[in-house]
Amino acid sequence: MRILIVGFLALAAWMAFSTYIYVCRIKGLCQEPVTQEVMAAPAGEEAPADTIPEPVVEKNAVKPADAVVQFAFDKSEFSPDAKLEEYILESKEYLDQNAQARLKFTGHTCSIGTDAYNQALGMRRAQSVKRYFENKGVPVANCIVESKGEKEPVADNSTASGRAKNRRTVITITE
Repeated sequence: MRILIVGFLALAAWMAFSTYIYVCRIKGLCQEPVTQEVMAAPAGEEAPADTIPEPVVEKNAVKPADAVVQFAFDKSEFSPDAKLEEYILESKEYLDQNAQARLKFTGHTCSIGTDAYNQALGMRRAQSVKRYFENKGVPVANCIVESKGEKEPVADNSTASGRAKNRRTVITITE
């Protein structure tokens, strides 16, 4: 009988000690409560708004469709418009959420000029748009910059309006 009582007391002591270790040391729930002194706002001043931040609800960014930047004849400078600015914001949000995605800048030209000149002009156009994106804070460290020159027209090069449509840089997000 004596052995049962000693065994029971040992078991009770072991349970109390292990509970203390788990609750106080591992979970940290036995710490003294911390009191913080709060001062009242001076008379005539408003108290600051609640400083507890709202919960952040993260939404998944939608992959934006391709964007096209048009250029003047024989130029690699362009004038950004509101549509491009919106595309920049959307693509930056998408790239921030999708680390494997990359931007692809493809420069194109009309058929006026030699193949070599148009290939170089297409590359200057693509690099110009890439620099603009970089200046706007879009991550372009591992982007793709290429030129198709006059090889992939979207309109007929025999008309002035068709040639104007072919002078472009296409921005695509690739996976």
